[in-house]
Amino acid sequence: MIKPDDATLNKELRRDEGVERMPYIDTVGVKTVGVGHNMKAKPLPADWKFPLTDPQVDLLLSQDLAEVFASLNKRLPWWAALTPGRQRCLANMAFNLGIDGLMTFTNTLRAVKEGRYADAAAGMRASKWAKQVGKRSERMCNLMLGKVP
Repeated sequence: MIKPDDATLNKELRRDEGVERMPYIDTVGVKTVGVGHNMKAKPLPADWKFPLTDPQVDLLLSQDLAEVFASLNKRLPWWAALTPGRQRCLANMAFNLGIDGLMTFTNTLRAVKEGRYADAAAGMRASKWAKQVGKRSERMCNLMLGKVP
């Protein structure tokens, strides 16, 4: 079972989300900072100033990933039995979409649970999410297919 501090997952999320030390408005209009940290859902401590430091960015990412993993454990308890690459795929998607967004992938998640990884990747590719995130979706499909870089 991978952990929230998995170096590969952290590297992938930094690539996919970017690292911003100053707040910005993301593609859906949410004030964001760090590695995709939603400031509306989880405000920063009052004493934090901008630009964020590397340790602050790291702390936010660690906390956000701990929440993602807790949500995955609760909503998809079978995910822990997947290969590390497939776990990273679901964690990356949950990080990007939120657990509720990931749960809308009903057929895809059923395919993953049943070990039908080609069907799961096909479902991912056919989604609105794939069109929105571009190359990220192809990397996630490759992880789902067991093509771990």
